Amino acid sequence: MLRWRLILGVLLVAGLAGFCWLDAHASLPGVYLGPLAFVAAALAAGEMLRMFRAQGHDPTAWTVYVGTLLPVAVSCVAVIGYAQPPVFSIGWLALALVAGLSVAIIGEMRRYESPGRSIVRLALAALSVLYVGGLMGMLVQLRLVEPYGYGLGPWGQLLPLLSLIATVKLSDTMQYTFGRTFGKHKVAPTLSPGKTWEGTIGGIGSATLISSVGIAYILQGSAGLQPALLAKTAAFALAVTIVGIIGDLAESMLK
Repeated sequence: MLRWRLILGVLLVAGLAGFCWLDAHASLPGVYLGPLAFVAAALAAGEMLRMFRAQGHDPTAWTVYVGTLLPVAVSCVAVIGYAQPPVFSIGWLALALVAGLSVAIIGEMRRYESPGRSIVRLALAALSVLYVGGLMGMLVQLRLVEPYGYGLGPWGQLLPLLSLIATVKLSDTMQYTFGRTFGKHKVAPTLSPGKTWEGTIGGIGSATLISSVGIAYILQGSAGLQPALLAKTAAFALAVTIVGIIGDLAESMLK
């Protein structure tokens, strides 16, 4: 199992790096990564619908898809045609979330027949809009973030995205490794029976250390291993690993 986790993790990061390389050298930023994010969001929206229906709920399918994909589509357009600072584009993401929720409300209004079920269907559609569309839209927005001053050229705009995904996958692999080797105490026995405190702490520590050193080295080479920069990259890696664990538990809860 560990071998396959390592292989799949490397393939995922390598595949994303390939798309990033194409995107970094494209005439329009986001022209390769945008469609990839759109397809991923569509598949995630379909999975949300499947989970809702498995629990006996039936939100309006088209509102889930349209409402979820709107924030992603608007974020992609903002990246492809960006000419403003990232904060401006995040404003467009906020407007797209409002539009996505409006689509869900209108869809349920059209479907309304009697009181009792509309609020549940609307709540589930809104969950997909925010959880899938909003978070994927924020992930797309990372394409606009550039570590200015490090002279990385086009790759500078891709480093936040690549480092985020690589750190999460590294943390996941190291948690599994430490958990299988030393794990005894469960973090959430009912929610995620396989997750242990030993694996979680070991994964956080090792992923934070490896990622922070690796990112600092990419930014400034061997001269980048300076306390100030290492503190910044360590804070980033630590935050990403903790949020990744919360996201993993949230996914288990939804399933």
